[in-house]
Amino acid sequence: MMNVKRKKIYEGKAKILYEGPEPGTLIQYFKDDATAFNGEKKAQLEGKGVINNRISEFIMSRLNGIGVTNHFIKRLNLREQLIREVEIIPLEVVCRNIVAGSMSQRLGIDEGTPLPRSIIEFYLKKDELNDPMVTEEHITAFNWATTQELDDILAMTVRVNDYLSGMFGAVGITLVDFKIEFGRVWENDFSRVILADEISPDSCRLWDTNTGEKLDKDRFRRDLGNVIESYTEVARRLGIMKDMPTVIQGGLH
Repeated sequence: MMNVKRKKIYEGKAKILYEGPEPGTLIQYFKDDATAFNGEKKAQLEGKGVINNRISEFIMSRLNGIGVTNHFIKRLNLREQLIREVEIIPLEVVCRNIVAGSMSQRLGIDEGTPLPRSIIEFYLKKDELNDPMVTEEHITAFNWATTQELDDILAMTVRVNDYLSGMFGAVGITLVDFKIEFGRVWENDFSRVILADEISPDSCRLWDTNTGEKLDKDRFRRDLGNVIESYTEVARRLGIMKDMPTVIQGGLH
């Protein structure tokens, strides 16, 4: 059970951050809330938070293992992780391998068109402006991140893309695109950038390699149904279903 006496630090669309047990730590709680179109479409999908917590733990642990430092420390229970507290950089970093979503609409290119190379885009984290796309020039001019931080972010994003593409590809899933966030950790007067937030079917476009079936949040955005079943299928293919409660293993309805 959640301890209702804990101090809430922040609540977003899909997660809540609570004060952690030690200085420099937070507890990240995964909600069942599903939102799309900047919060205009909302629903409760029972079990989503449990699945995303487990998938994100699986991915973040492996990224730590290959040297992509991130805020994940350990999973505490079905819905919570212990994470490092970071100073979030106000950018959403999107890496695209195949044309989909807003890129298709913006450029008039058919969804599913493979890109000649991966493209990394930046969006300012500002809900009231619908998270506008920004350039590296904007980012450094307005001091959202330094040139060195941007270099580090780009290098880490490329590594994450390479690793995730291989990991998902090995289980018959195509990584179409994904969104990640970064934060600063301070050591004395010096800061470094690490990966933060989550990596789950909420933040990635994942298509079945053989059928093209969507296994991600687009099932909710586009009213395709079977959202939890699709998220569960991703977890099953990654080999992490054995740690799930039995109610999740059957897919919740």
